Amino acid sequence: MISFSAVFVKLADVSPTASGFYRVFFGFLFLLCIALVGKNLRRPSSSQSLLILFCGFTFALDLFFWHICILYVGPGLATLLGNFQVFLLAGVGIVLYREAVSARLLLSIPLAIFGLLLLIGVDLQGLSETYKAGIFFGLLTALCYTFFLLGLRKLQGDGKTPLFASLMLISLYCAVFLGLKMVHAGDSFAIPDTKTLLSLISLGLFCQAIGWLLIAGALPKIPASFTGLILLLQPGLAFIWDVLFFNRSTDLLNWIGVVLTLAAIYMGLTGRKQRVSL
Repeated sequence: MISFSAVFVKLADVSPTASGFYRVFFGFLFLLCIALVGKNLRRPSSSQSLLILFCGFTFALDLFFWHICILYVGPGLATLLGNFQVFLLAGVGIVLYREAVSARLLLSIPLAIFGLLLLIGVDLQGLSETYKAGIFFGLLTALCYTFFLLGLRKLQGDGKTPLFASLMLISLYCAVFLGLKMVHAGDSFAIPDTKTLLSLISLGLFCQAIGWLLIAGALPKIPASFTGLILLLQPGLAFIWDVLFFNRSTDLLNWIGVVLTLAAIYMGLTGRKQRVSL
Protein backbone atom coordinates (compact mmCIF):
# COMPACT_ATOMS: atom_id res chain seq x y z
CA MET A 1 0.00 0.00 0.00
CA ILE A 2 2.59 2.56 1.05
CA SER A 3 4.68 1.90 -2.07
CA PHE A 4 1.96 3.76 -4.02
CA SER A 5 2.36 6.94 -1.94
CA ALA A 6 4.65 8.66 -4.43
CA VAL A 7 2.51 7.44 -7.34
CA PHE A 8 -0.61 9.09 -5.90
CA VAL A 9 1.36 12.30 -5.27
CA LYS A 10 2.56 12.29 -8.88
CA LEU A 11 -0.99 11.74 -10.19
CA ALA A 12 -2.56 14.49 -8.06
CA ASP A 13 -2.67 17.78 -9.95
CA VAL A 14 -2.02 19.99 -6.92
CA SER A 15 1.05 21.57 -5.32
CA PRO A 16 3.45 19.42 -3.24
CA THR A 17 2.22 21.05 -0.03
CA ALA A 18 -1.43 20.52 -0.97
CA SER A 19 -0.92 16.81 -1.67
CA GLY A 20 0.78 16.47 1.72
CA PHE A 21 -2.05 18.36 3.41
CA TYR A 22 -4.79 16.22 1.90
CA ARG A 23 -2.86 13.01 2.63
CA VAL A 24 -2.81 13.66 6.37
CA PHE A 25 -6.19 15.43 6.47
CA PHE A 26 -8.03 12.55 4.80
CA GLY A 27 -5.91 10.14 6.83
CA PHE A 28 -7.02 11.87 10.02
CA LEU A 29 -10.69 11.66 8.98
CA PHE A 30 -10.42 7.93 8.23
CA LEU A 31 -8.58 7.26 11.52
CA LEU A 32 -11.16 9.33 13.41
CA CYS A 33 -14.02 7.32 11.92
CA ILE A 34 -12.32 4.05 12.85
CA ALA A 35 -11.68 5.36 16.37
CA LEU A 36 -15.29 6.44 16.83
CA VAL A 37 -16.61 3.09 15.65
CA GLY A 38 -14.19 1.18 17.87
CA LYS A 39 -14.57 3.63 20.79
CA ASN A 40 -10.80 3.97 20.83
CA LEU A 41 -10.45 7.68 21.62
CA ARG A 42 -8.25 8.64 24.56
CA ARG A 43 -6.94 12.03 25.63
CA PRO A 44 -3.11 12.15 25.86
CA SER A 45 -1.25 13.73 28.78
CA SER A 46 0.56 17.08 28.50
CA SER A 47 3.96 15.46 27.88
CA GLN A 48 2.45 13.09 25.34
CA SER A 49 0.74 16.02 23.60
CA LEU A 50 4.07 17.82 23.20
CA LEU A 51 5.65 14.76 21.63
CA ILE A 52 2.64 14.32 19.33
CA LEU A 53 2.98 17.97 18.31
CA PHE A 54 6.70 17.45 17.60
CA CYS A 55 5.93 14.36 15.51
CA GLY A 56 3.26 16.25 13.58
CA PHE A 57 5.68 19.10 12.82
CA THR A 58 8.58 16.88 11.71
CA PHE A 59 6.28 14.69 9.61
CA ALA A 60 4.89 17.83 7.96
CA LEU A 61 8.44 18.84 7.01
CA ASP A 62 9.10 15.30 5.82
CA LEU A 63 6.08 15.33 3.50
CA PHE A 64 6.79 18.87 2.29
CA PHE A 65 10.35 18.04 1.18
CA TRP A 66 9.48 14.57 -0.10
CA HIS A 67 6.62 15.72 -2.31
CA ILE A 68 8.86 18.36 -3.91
CA CYS A 69 11.50 15.66 -4.43
CA ILE A 70 8.93 13.42 -6.15
CA LEU A 71 8.14 16.13 -8.69
CA TYR A 72 11.84 16.82 -9.37
CA VAL A 73 13.33 13.29 -9.60
CA GLY A 74 10.33 10.95 -9.79
CA PRO A 75 8.59 8.62 -7.32
CA GLY A 76 11.20 5.86 -7.39
CA LEU A 77 14.37 7.80 -6.58
CA ALA A 78 12.50 10.07 -4.14
CA THR A 79 11.37 7.04 -2.13
CA LEU A 80 14.88 5.55 -2.12
CA LEU A 81 16.36 8.83 -0.88
CA GLY A 82 13.76 9.10 1.88
CA ASN A 83 14.79 5.64 3.10
CA PHE A 84 18.31 6.91 3.74
CA GLN A 85 16.93 7.74 7.18
CA VAL A 86 18.15 4.23 8.05
CA PHE A 87 21.74 5.49 8.12
CA LEU A 88 20.89 8.65 10.06
CA LEU A 89 19.04 6.57 12.65
CA ALA A 90 22.06 4.28 12.86
CA GLY A 91 24.26 7.29 13.60
CA VAL A 92 21.87 8.46 16.31
CA GLY A 93 21.81 4.96 17.78
CA ILE A 94 25.59 4.85 17.93
CA VAL A 95 26.04 8.34 19.40
CA LEU A 96 23.07 8.61 21.79
CA TYR A 97 22.11 5.03 22.57
CA ARG A 98 25.63 3.55 22.54
CA GLU A 99 24.68 0.87 20.05
CA ALA A 100 27.51 -1.36 18.84
CA VAL A 101 28.90 -0.58 15.38
CA SER A 102 28.77 -3.73 13.27
CA ALA A 103 30.80 -4.50 10.16
CA ARG A 104 27.53 -4.87 8.25
CA LEU A 105 26.49 -1.34 9.15
CA LEU A 106 29.88 0.15 8.23
CA LEU A 107 29.78 -1.63 4.87
CA SER A 108 26.22 -0.51 4.13
CA ILE A 109 27.06 3.22 4.00
CA PRO A 110 29.61 3.23 1.14
CA LEU A 111 27.49 0.59 -0.62
CA ALA A 112 24.46 2.91 -0.46
CA ILE A 113 26.48 5.84 -1.81
CA PHE A 114 27.90 3.74 -4.65
CA GLY A 115 24.45 2.40 -5.51
CA LEU A 116 23.01 5.91 -5.52
CA LEU A 117 25.77 7.12 -7.86
CA LEU A 118 24.98 4.29 -10.29
CA LEU A 119 21.31 5.20 -10.08
CA ILE A 120 21.58 8.96 -10.67
CA GLY A 121 24.76 8.92 -12.78
CA VAL A 122 28.41 9.19 -11.79
CA ASP A 123 28.79 12.53 -13.60
CA LEU A 124 27.09 14.77 -11.03
CA GLN A 125 28.06 17.91 -12.96
CA GLY A 126 25.94 16.72 -15.86
CA LEU A 127 22.76 16.71 -13.79
CA SER A 128 20.30 19.57 -14.15
CA GLU A 129 19.88 22.06 -11.32
CA THR A 130 16.33 20.82 -10.78
CA TYR A 131 17.54 17.22 -10.47
CA LYS A 132 20.26 18.25 -8.00
CA ALA A 133 17.68 20.17 -5.98
CA GLY A 134 15.47 17.07 -5.97
CA ILE A 135 18.30 14.97 -4.53
CA PHE A 136 18.90 17.63 -1.87
CA PHE A 137 15.20 17.67 -0.93
CA GLY A 138 15.23 13.86 -0.79
CA LEU A 139 18.08 13.91 1.74
CA LEU A 140 16.22 16.58 3.75
CA THR A 141 13.27 14.18 3.73
CA ALA A 142 15.45 11.49 5.27
CA LEU A 143 16.63 13.93 7.96
CA CYS A 144 13.10 15.04 8.90
CA TYR A 145 11.85 11.45 8.85
CA THR A 146 14.65 10.57 11.27
CA PHE A 147 13.47 13.21 13.75
CA PHE A 148 9.90 12.01 13.32
CA LEU A 149 10.82 8.39 14.07
CA LEU A 150 12.85 9.42 17.11
CA GLY A 151 9.87 11.39 18.41
CA LEU A 152 7.54 8.45 17.76
CA ARG A 153 9.93 6.11 19.54
CA LYS A 154 9.98 8.41 22.56
CA LEU A 155 6.20 8.68 22.45
CA GLN A 156 5.74 4.92 22.45
CA GLY A 157 8.58 4.28 24.89
CA ASP A 158 6.47 4.75 28.02
CA GLY A 159 4.09 1.99 26.96
CA LYS A 160 1.13 4.15 28.00
CA THR A 161 0.43 6.10 24.84
CA PRO A 162 -2.12 4.32 22.58
CA LEU A 163 -0.58 4.10 19.11
CA PHE A 164 -3.89 4.47 17.30
CA ALA A 165 -4.76 7.77 19.01
CA SER A 166 -1.20 9.01 18.50
CA LEU A 167 -1.27 8.39 14.74
CA MET A 168 -4.64 10.11 14.46
CA LEU A 169 -3.47 13.24 16.34
CA ILE A 170 -0.13 13.31 14.50
CA SER A 171 -2.08 13.34 11.23
CA LEU A 172 -4.25 16.19 12.51
CA TYR A 173 -1.33 18.35 13.69
CA CYS A 174 0.54 17.63 10.48
CA ALA A 175 -2.49 18.79 8.47
CA VAL A 176 -2.61 22.00 10.51
CA PHE A 177 1.07 22.78 9.86
CA LEU A 178 0.80 22.06 6.14
CA GLY A 179 -2.46 24.02 5.92
CA LEU A 180 -0.79 27.04 7.51
CA LYS A 181 2.08 26.74 5.02
CA MET A 182 -0.43 26.70 2.16
CA VAL A 183 -2.17 29.82 3.48
CA HIS A 184 1.17 31.61 3.89
CA ALA A 185 2.29 30.65 0.37
CA GLY A 186 -1.07 31.42 -1.19
CA ASP A 187 -1.59 27.81 -2.32
CA SER A 188 -5.05 26.81 -3.43
CA PHE A 189 -7.02 24.20 -1.47
CA ALA A 190 -9.12 23.48 -4.58
CA ILE A 191 -9.13 19.91 -5.94
CA PRO A 192 -9.29 20.43 -9.71
CA ASP A 193 -10.63 17.10 -11.03
CA THR A 194 -11.87 13.62 -10.18
CA LYS A 195 -8.49 11.96 -10.84
CA THR A 196 -6.84 14.25 -8.28
CA LEU A 197 -9.64 13.69 -5.75
CA LEU A 198 -9.37 9.90 -6.03
CA SER A 199 -5.56 10.09 -5.80
CA LEU A 200 -5.69 12.20 -2.64
CA ILE A 201 -8.37 10.03 -1.02
CA SER A 202 -6.33 6.91 -1.82
CA LEU A 203 -3.24 8.62 -0.38
CA GLY A 204 -5.07 9.31 2.87
CA LEU A 205 -6.88 5.97 3.14
CA PHE A 206 -4.30 3.41 2.02
CA CYS A 207 -0.99 5.16 2.74
CA GLN A 208 -1.72 7.30 5.80
CA ALA A 209 -4.40 5.31 7.62
CA ILE A 210 -4.46 1.61 6.74
CA GLY A 211 -0.78 1.34 5.79
CA TRP A 212 0.39 2.92 9.04
CA LEU A 213 -1.90 0.78 11.17
CA LEU A 214 -0.84 -2.46 9.46
CA ILE A 215 2.86 -1.67 9.87
CA ALA A 216 2.49 -0.56 13.48
CA GLY A 217 0.48 -3.65 14.36
CA ALA A 218 2.86 -6.07 12.63
CA LEU A 219 6.26 -4.76 13.78
CA PRO A 220 6.19 -6.21 17.32
CA LYS A 221 5.22 -9.66 16.03
CA ILE A 222 7.99 -10.49 13.53
CA PRO A 223 11.81 -10.61 13.70
CA ALA A 224 13.78 -7.43 12.96
CA SER A 225 15.62 -8.94 9.98
CA PHE A 226 12.36 -10.09 8.38
CA THR A 227 10.81 -6.68 9.07
CA GLY A 228 13.70 -4.97 7.30
CA LEU A 229 13.35 -7.24 4.29
CA ILE A 230 9.58 -6.65 4.03
CA LEU A 231 9.89 -2.87 4.41
CA LEU A 232 12.24 -2.83 1.41
CA LEU A 233 9.17 -3.57 -0.70
CA GLN A 234 8.22 0.09 -0.35
CA PRO A 235 11.23 1.70 -2.11
CA GLY A 236 11.68 -1.32 -4.38
CA LEU A 237 8.10 -1.34 -5.64
CA ALA A 238 8.00 2.48 -5.78
CA PHE A 239 10.88 2.40 -8.24
CA ILE A 240 9.16 -0.29 -10.31
CA TRP A 241 5.93 1.75 -10.38
CA ASP A 242 7.97 4.77 -11.56
CA VAL A 243 9.32 2.73 -14.48
CA LEU A 244 5.98 1.11 -15.36
CA PHE A 245 3.61 4.06 -14.90
CA PHE A 246 5.80 7.08 -15.73
CA ASN A 247 8.25 5.55 -18.24
CA ARG A 248 11.34 6.36 -16.20
CA SER A 249 14.43 5.83 -18.35
CA THR A 250 16.46 3.09 -16.60
CA ASP A 251 19.44 1.17 -17.99
CA LEU A 252 21.36 -1.81 -16.58
CA LEU A 253 23.68 0.33 -14.46
CA ASN A 254 20.66 2.10 -12.95
CA TRP A 255 19.08 -1.24 -12.02
CA ILE A 256 22.35 -2.39 -10.46
CA GLY A 257 22.32 0.86 -8.48
CA VAL A 258 18.77 0.16 -7.29
CA VAL A 259 19.71 -3.35 -6.13
CA LEU A 260 22.86 -2.13 -4.34
CA THR A 261 20.97 0.72 -2.65
CA LEU A 262 18.20 -1.62 -1.46
CA ALA A 263 20.81 -4.08 -0.21
CA ALA A 264 22.56 -1.28 1.69
CA ILE A 265 19.29 -0.11 3.24
CA TYR A 266 18.55 -3.68 4.33
CA MET A 267 22.02 -3.99 5.85
CA GLY A 268 21.45 -0.71 7.66
CA LEU A 269 18.08 -1.89 8.96
CA THR A 270 19.43 -5.16 10.29
CA GLY A 271 22.99 -4.22 11.19
CA ARG A 272 22.20 -2.75 14.63
CA LYS A 273 21.39 -4.44 17.91
CA GLN A 274 18.50 -2.08 18.61
CA ARG A 275 16.01 -0.93 16.03
CA VAL A 276 13.94 2.23 16.07
CA SER A 277 10.43 1.13 15.14
CA LEU A 278 8.45 2.76 12.37
